[in-house]
Amino acid sequence: MNIPIKKDNETLDAFYHGKIRIIQKSLGYRFSIEAPLLADFIKTYPEDELIELGTANGIISLLVSIKPFKSLLALEIQEALVELACRNVALNNLQQRIKVMCQDLRMFSPGRKYDIVFANPPYYEKNTGRMSQSMEISIAKHEVKCNIFDVMRKTAELLHEKGRAYFVFSFRRRDDFIEAVHRNGLKIKKERHILPYKGEESNLFLSECDFRTEKTSYMKPLILYNTDGRYSEEAEQIFSGRAYASFNKKT
Repeated sequence: MNIPIKKDNETLDAFYHGKIRIIQKSLGYRFSIEAPLLADFIKTYPEDELIELGTANGIISLLVSIKPFKSLLALEIQEALVELACRNVALNNLQQRIKVMCQDLRMFSPGRKYDIVFANPPYYEKNTGRMSQSMEISIAKHEVKCNIFDVMRKTAELLHEKGRAYFVFSFRRRDDFIEAVHRNGLKIKKERHILPYKGEESNLFLSECDFRTEKTSYMKPLILYNTDGRYSEEAEQIFSGRAYASFNKKT
């Protein structure tokens, strides 16, 4: 088997104590803090079948791979990122568990349901914010190809009636998120706010949705940094792959 290697315009990074490796473009799309936060938040079981809506270079699916599940389908609309995500899946020997498909999520219609749907949707509305000169980055961060209502509509369509959906989104657009959830018959089961520092306003939030919950539960906010600028203890655990450490401890 030919092991994928990075090209001149790429970097090779390792996460979770070297358990997960990922090739990223030096100047194109590079994932940010939302990826490990969402991966940590997702709860899986061995028989779960998962789908990611908008995988980019595959980072969240790769980080989720340390958890138990049966299969994972990762959709991505940008061909160059699909190629990169496929290389990353192969780099981590996950071809038997993760499949990457080049697909516009709005048009995807597999005729089946999934136990878990998850996504890190674009935060910025189409004509707001500063657009990157890189279209690859703009599509990932701005609602160029899809918006939060498209994502939630497809989530409701793909999610099993007893399934769970997980998201990380900008707190600034929380009202849009809530409207999209309710408009498509979903309910917010859990919500967790992400704060840069204690006492500051939330800039992100994590949400677990389903069709059945009657009352939302609010988790203790996650504070990312201590006053000295270093990661908080919990943030450090998340970025180090506490799910992987927990799994190894059990086995």
